[in-house]
Amino acid sequence: MTYLLRQLYHFNARLFPYLSPPITVSLIVIVISLVYYNWKRRRLVKLIGRIPGPASLPFIGNCIEIHCEHDEMYERLTGVRVMWGRRQGLNKGWLGTKPYVLVSEAATVEPILNSPKYINKSSEYIYLRPWLGTGLLTSSGKKWKNRRKILTPAFHFKILDNFVDIFFEHSHILVNKMKNELGKEPFNIFPYVTLCTLDIICETAMGRKVNAQSNSDSEYVKAIYEMGNIILNRQSKIWMQPNWIFKMTNDYVDHQRCLKILHDFSYKVIRERKEEIAKEKIKNSDGRNEDDDSFCKKKLAFLDLLIEASKDGAVLSTDDIREEVDTFMFEGHDTTSAGLCWCLYLLGCNQKIQQKVADELDMIFDGDADRKPTMKELFDMKYLECCIKEALRLFPSVPLIARYLKEDVQIGDYLVPAGTTAMIITHMLHRDPKAFPNPEVFDPDRFLPENCRGRHPYAYIPFSAGPRNCIGQRFAILEEKTVLSTLLRKYRVESTERREDITLLGELILRPKNGLQLKIYPRRLR
Repeated sequence: MTYLLRQLYHFNARLFPYLSPPITVSLIVIVISLVYYNWKRRRLVKLIGRIPGPASLPFIGNCIEIHCEHDEMYERLTGVRVMWGRRQGLNKGWLGTKPYVLVSEAATVEPILNSPKYINKSSEYIYLRPWLGTGLLTSSGKKWKNRRKILTPAFHFKILDNFVDIFFEHSHILVNKMKNELGKEPFNIFPYVTLCTLDIICETAMGRKVNAQSNSDSEYVKAIYEMGNIILNRQSKIWMQPNWIFKMTNDYVDHQRCLKILHDFSYKVIRERKEEIAKEKIKNSDGRNEDDDSFCKKKLAFLDLLIEASKDGAVLSTDDIREEVDTFMFEGHDTTSAGLCWCLYLLGCNQKIQQKVADELDMIFDGDADRKPTMKELFDMKYLECCIKEALRLFPSVPLIARYLKEDVQIGDYLVPAGTTAMIITHMLHRDPKAFPNPEVFDPDRFLPENCRGRHPYAYIPFSAGPRNCIGQRFAILEEKTVLSTLLRKYRVESTERREDITLLGELILRPKNGLQLKIYPRRLR
């Protein structure tokens, strides 16, 4: 050791006479570390280098190119696909030293989404964990599989049938709220619909009314929106991602305040509901059959099924239940709200298609504009369902799906190495002209049964696909049908903006930068 230090001292004296030995040793250690780091990553760098994509700088990658506003960043992401991903719908990019591949064709998406090997969410989801913990959205491996198995019965047909009343009740409130806009200037539809879907998910997930449509200033409602904005801020700004920096910002103070409001509310609801269920069990100790319809009718919230599945904490703890309830809250209102708004906007741009929807509703309800739909009637809304699907094709609520690849995967002609994040650009995937001719045209007929035959199963994935697809897609479609059928029996909508004038924000949810401006008029069914 003494000999080594003496040699370093002489080396420093000859080559760096102005540097002290400790500084020289530090520099040598840094150089050796960098050489070792690059040697370990040589295979990854070599394989990523074969994939088409823009040139990148050492250590910072393509960060400079995506250092821009949210709307421009999404345009750049889609632009990179146009420039570099035409051949196989695959191109590369570097975020600092992290490699990414952008995927946007059905054949290249399938190897990732169809395999149980690649179910791990990317590191971008970590910023959701303080709020959602490791619930169904953010967990992986064995925990995810167990949770998925426990939660699947919550979306059984009998359970969903009970939610139609809740869907309609809040849709009816929405219709009445929108009366104020009749005959007036264009208005932004997003705030109205978002508060409605928030009311719906609160009552279906937790069995509690928050009356967001009547009281949008409630502490809980405001905390949900603030938390969403803070998470988005961290995901899009690299310097906000390290925890030690984030904790020095005002966003962190707001984050902790919102977190307390959201978690306190969830824990309070869980505690109260457990007490109610315990009292019900004492009253009804005559041994009811849990398969009876009467039992299902009493289960008015996903929370009830979680409490039942918890087996008094043996399977799910209170914290586990809170994670899943909060996950339902996060995933279940903004995504549906965006889908509803885009569908209304597109119908407002296409009056003939909207009239076909009105004719279908007229036939189903026999001209009654006020009656609650039955489950059978919701299933009979075939053309409305085609419109919802086509709206989700053009404007998928979740524009990006990111998976961390723990193993190599062959995608087309390229071997994508382990350690890469695969980012599926749903918005571009749904515009592949091989699967959807004239992809920019709003054409619900694409989803008629005869027109779906032969289409690649991964060409259309608004609810993701494969083993980690969205567990709540039937819930979402039924909710959208209920809200839209209630609105479109009362109002004719007219869009006042051209599609080319709308700026998209590809954030957690695909939304328009400045909302969607509509006019509404009374509709008279026969």
